[in-house]
Amino acid sequence: MEILLIVRLCCNCTYALLYKPIDRVTRSTLVLHDLLKHTPADHPDYPLLQDALRISQNFLSSINEDIDPRRTAVTTPKGETRQLVKDGFLVELSEGSRKLRHVFLFTDVLLCAKLKKTAVGKHQQYDCKWYVPLADLVFPSPEESEHCPQVHVIPDHELEDMKMKISAIKSEVQKEKANKGQSRAIERLKKKMFENEFWLLLNSPAIPFRIHNRNGKSYLFLLSSDYERSEWREAIQRLQKKDLQAFVLSSVELQVLTGSCFKLRTVHNIPVTSNKDDDESPGLYGFLHVIVHSAKGFKQSANLYCTLEVDSFGYFVSKAKTRVFRDTTEPQWNEEFEIELEGSQSLRILCYEKCYDKTKLNKDNNEIVDKIMGKGQIQLDPQAVQTKNWHMDVIEMNGIKVEFSMKFTSRDMSLKRTPSKKQTGVFGVKISVVTKRERSKVPYIVRQCVEEVEKRGIEEVGIYRISGVATDIQALKAVFDANNKDILVMLSDMDINAIAGTLKLYFRELPEPLLTDRLYPAFMEGIALSDPAAKENCMMHLLRSLPDPNLITFLFLLEHLKRVAEKEPINKMSLHNLATVFGPTLLRPSEGESKAHLTLASDIWSHDVMAQVRAGYWRGSPACLGNLLLLVGWDKLGGGSSSLL
Repeated sequence: MEILLIVRLCCNCTYALLYKPIDRVTRSTLVLHDLLKHTPADHPDYPLLQDALRISQNFLSSINEDIDPRRTAVTTPKGETRQLVKDGFLVELSEGSRKLRHVFLFTDVLLCAKLKKTAVGKHQQYDCKWYVPLADLVFPSPEESEHCPQVHVIPDHELEDMKMKISAIKSEVQKEKANKGQSRAIERLKKKMFENEFWLLLNSPAIPFRIHNRNGKSYLFLLSSDYERSEWREAIQRLQKKDLQAFVLSSVELQVLTGSCFKLRTVHNIPVTSNKDDDESPGLYGFLHVIVHSAKGFKQSANLYCTLEVDSFGYFVSKAKTRVFRDTTEPQWNEEFEIELEGSQSLRILCYEKCYDKTKLNKDNNEIVDKIMGKGQIQLDPQAVQTKNWHMDVIEMNGIKVEFSMKFTSRDMSLKRTPSKKQTGVFGVKISVVTKRERSKVPYIVRQCVEEVEKRGIEEVGIYRISGVATDIQALKAVFDANNKDILVMLSDMDINAIAGTLKLYFRELPEPLLTDRLYPAFMEGIALSDPAAKENCMMHLLRSLPDPNLITFLFLLEHLKRVAEKEPINKMSLHNLATVFGPTLLRPSEGESKAHLTLASDIWSHDVMAQVRAGYWRGSPACLGNLLLLVGWDKLGGGSSSLL
């Protein structure tokens, strides 16, 4: 009886000391979430509630990581215990083609498997493609990896085309649900969306992750994120610090291990949005503004920089990079970036030490040889970030603390055209007013930015796609608005991505688009024409209807983009990519006109973009708005822009 009482007392103490505090935090988190939902954003308590919710969520996340429920054991025929440490879907380059694999990392072995096709109602099983004991697993050096197969990178425009198709299907699914359409039609659309998302998931990764078996064979995975590659490498290296022995699995042992994978797996579904439940968050669509302030906690001086990654269409992509802060333990970047979100739910920050040793550089463009000093991730809570004010936060990584701020802008608000109150500058001022004042046919800001990009940025990888530092862009904006005499000196010293960003910002902030509000509905109607000849004639007529400053500036810009696209093998920017970047900026109407012609454009942003992309579908070549005139009619409108200046 006494023993029973002691056991009960211990259980009660365990419950009171361990479970109850965590349960209280869990309940408080739910209450805070509900309070935020019903508290106006301008209420003085709103930021305090945000901070409290963030602290609670971070605490619960750390508890979950410490518990680590994934470490489920499987017993081998010899009675040994083997635990699953990590698993996930990776793309393997096998025999020259991409294959989606489910990779399982156990305490002593890495196993690559494929889910077998089974009849309906039958128990699903994995088929082992290969395994490598961790005692025999090594990571090839950059020199050794040169002997591995070369990575075939899918052109960006093909990936962008597929994203557009997926967005269009998502919109159709939403419409069918809103109109209470037939379940069969919705299922057909979802099936098509899954096929497209699967293709994107398979073909988008391009960062090599190579592993080698000491006994001979090498294997190559392709990842979309350096963060993900680092996680796999670190997890393997941690396990390799233990006293591991090499071994060969018998057929029975391999069968038992592979058979346990289905039960032990922690990642059940391929990471595509079509696998999400209807009640799951769709993520954020718009622009995330991030200021990377500083970092501290480094033990010795180094050349340091950060990169930012967000998830998009089921995988993570790198979106921005700070400048390198040399020879310091406390870098002060204070750089702002604008990152486009496409259903994003997480933000990752990676901190690197820059490698300047040319002997360590890999010939493969996708190889990153810089050392990762730390990495961290936060969830993008829609309620927490969708405020007008900056939200400051800290990510802790391996003893390093990176301080940053962020705020979110919806797509509609980011492209809202607001005329400038001061008509003496150039931003937010009608293009006709600027050219008349300057006595030019193309605004000075456009000519100077284009000249600088062509002088030293035309071969820059990702020019016009990579975000420039927002503070640099704002500085250039202020100089152009003030018509400062030091403009040329400032341009020559400025980062080229900031100059490209300034040009994009100029067109985005025009009080009406370059193709004008008046012609917007006609462009939308022309886009909808199915006959290629009729579409071409309609578009040519509309372009000739543009005011002279708009038309000449448009042609000047397009000729520049054509020259940039000619360097695609080097800068990775095709006509399609450039048109995708500039399309919304050049065509999307001002706020009032957008509402007036909503039925012509579309009821949501993705349809608006789709309409712009479809503008280039005549002459048998799909492309975006900028591509459209470069491919057809460019010569019919007067040839090169130089003849018009």
